[in-house]
Amino acid sequence: MELLKGVTLLLAALTAFSLFSRYAPKGSKAMGGLASAAVASFLVEAVHAYISGDFLGIALLKETGLAAGSMGGPAAAALVALALGANPVFALVAAIATKGTGILAGFIAGYICYFIADIIERHLPEGIDIIAGALILAPCAYILSNTSGPLVDNVMNIIGAAITEATNASPYVMGFLLGGLIKMICTSPLSSMALTAILGLTGLPMGIAAIACVGGSFTNGMIMKRLKLGDNNKVIAIMLEPLTQADIVTRNAFKVYSCNFFGGALSGVVAVYFNIINNAPGTAAPIPGLLAPFAFNEASAVLMAIVGAAICGIIAGYIGTSIHLKIDKLRTEKASQAKAIPA
Repeated sequence: MELLKGVTLLLAALTAFSLFSRYAPKGSKAMGGLASAAVASFLVEAVHAYISGDFLGIALLKETGLAAGSMGGPAAAALVALALGANPVFALVAAIATKGTGILAGFIAGYICYFIADIIERHLPEGIDIIAGALILAPCAYILSNTSGPLVDNVMNIIGAAITEATNASPYVMGFLLGGLIKMICTSPLSSMALTAILGLTGLPMGIAAIACVGGSFTNGMIMKRLKLGDNNKVIAIMLEPLTQADIVTRNAFKVYSCNFFGGALSGVVAVYFNIINNAPGTAAPIPGLLAPFAFNEASAVLMAIVGAAICGIIAGYIGTSIHLKIDKLRTEKASQAKAIPA
């Protein structure tokens, strides 16, 4: 039941964010801003607070990381509004007013405040719009973030807790399912960094997500190389950040995502085997996923997990691309035979 509950709630969250990204006005751009906010806050926190600070003992960088991590809400409000095209002054006004709130509350405030700001700019004279906009948007952002924050945070905490409980109850099954799903999301326009930050994943589930993104990078490299979807520069680019090759992924969605699922799934199982803990939410991406686990685990365990995930990612990529190449060959032969038959 814990496994069923965790998987069901995870899929419900994925569906909700996918629908928002696809159908909400400027939803895709807003989700891009949310992903950038996760980088600006949680990635900086993970690297500087836990690696540079706790691991290397640099107190200044630890404080820097903790400060960045506490500003997820303002970062989301500002970067979402800017991603949608808001005046930078309005974006910062909204961000300042959301201080102390979570990343999803800041996201809601930044998204709605953009449309309010757009109305203000269209109906007020230049100069007056800045003053009026600042005075109007600040309380709007404050009310939106502080009203929605507790509600959405509770819902996301319930989903995050369910995923954690399911992972504790059936670690290898959840390692397989969660790793596969997170890697698919990592390669899709819906950011895995944003999703894991919103859900507040920590511990083993976040470790699974991080290692899955690392292992799945090698799957992506194999896909690009063996299916000849791009040159060596594109191979490196998709391994470091899949969204840089979004056009190629979109044109070859089934091939990429099917291979990605198994690359991430097998890597997730590896993360469970080595019990990789990651208490830095929002670090589900190739580079953050590579670095963050070192802050919470023995370096030797992380290195073995990364090597194991890389091997799994390569194997999944090789087998997956071999199947797709075989299917493509059969289709080509069938098409050639059909053309050869006289009318």
